[in-house]
Order: sequence, then structure tokens, then C-alpha cells
Amino acid sequence: MDYVSSEAGVAGPRGTDMPLPHGARGVKVVIVGGFGVGKTTMVGAVSEIPPLTTEETMTQAGVGIDHNPGAEGKKTTTVAMDFGRISINQELILYLFGTPGQERFWFLWNGIFEGALGAVVLVDTRRIEVCFEVVTRLEDRRVPFIVAVNAFPEAPQYPIPDLRTALALSESVPIVTCDARDRASCRDALLSLMVYLCTLTAAQEPV
Repeated sequence: MDYVSSEAGVAGPRGTDMPLPHGARGVKVVIVGGFGVGKTTMVGAVSEIPPLTTEETMTQAGVGIDHNPGAEGKKTTTVAMDFGRISINQELILYLFGTPGQERFWFLWNGIFEGALGAVVLVDTRRIEVCFEVVTRLEDRRVPFIVAVNAFPEAPQYPIPDLRTALALSESVPIVTCDARDRASCRDALLSLMVYLCTLTAAQEPV
């Protein structure tokens, strides 16, 4: 995939006047992605409560085990999960669970994904390959998800169709851009997920 500077991206919705899944109030959403793509940052940026994190300092024990090209400056890592909460409107509260990125912690996913309505897959375009297995696992679990491209300042930008091809995504899966450090940007990505879930729900309802 050649480097292309592009503004192509699907902006998340900014309004809150959207239809909600039937009976939706407290909704569990999982933030997933490879190691060092910004999951903990996203939960912390958007949460309206002090986020619960399980970050630990990385040590020499992880050398050769945790594959982190492009994230060499990362000094801490999530070893269980991150947790935060955001109220979308008076009727809808999202409970956010961030997963650890390293494959050796993936056994925790079973508990984290239990009861989840959907997921946001964070992608770093410098290391797209670290999300391949994540996307496959979500598809195997039949968990609806959107892809949020985390806008790292030094990361290359690619057209949305190229990203869709690289991740082998169907045309129905939304791809949005996101700055995991910015609350409004993260909120827009989460709203995009909610709109997508509502679309899926409407498509399943009998006419």
C-alpha cells in the first residue's frame, strides 16, 4: 500500500438525536486493537469518570515476547483491562472496556467480551498488521465493530478503500478517523459505533 496523503475518512456523527437499540440504557462497548495503538489513551480521554486502568511498567521480561515495532517509546502496558464511562445522552450510557493488546493476554477476552454490544478497533497505520488477528477474532465471535484510525501525528494517511482492502473488511463496516487523545474525537467514534449498531438492528427487524 503506497503512501497517500488523504483527507478521506468518515467523520463520526456529532448529534445525540439518534434512534437507540430497544431498551438501551447501559451499553457495554469494548475498545480493542494491537499493542500500543492507543486503547488506554482513548478510554482515559473520553471517560467522564476517573478511568480504571491496569497499566504496569514494562520490564526486560517482555523483550522478545511483546512485539512492538513503531511503539518503542512505550513504557507501560495494560495487563488486564481499562474501564471508563461516558453518557451519550440522558438515555444512553456507554461502559467502556479496553483490552490488553499483547497476544499473551488474549485469554482475558472471553470475560471482557461477555455482554458487549459492539467494539471499536483502534488502528495505527504505521502497524496495520497488528490488527489483523484482532479483526479475525471479532468476526469469529460475531461481535459488530467499527474501525477507528488513530491519527498519530507521524503516521501515514491512506485512502479509506485501501485501508478496507488491507483489513479485508466488508463495505458495511464503518471506518472513521479518530484522535485517541481528544475527547470529542473519541466520542464521535463511539457515536459512529452506536449508529452502526442501530442500523444493524433495524435491518434485522421485520418490515
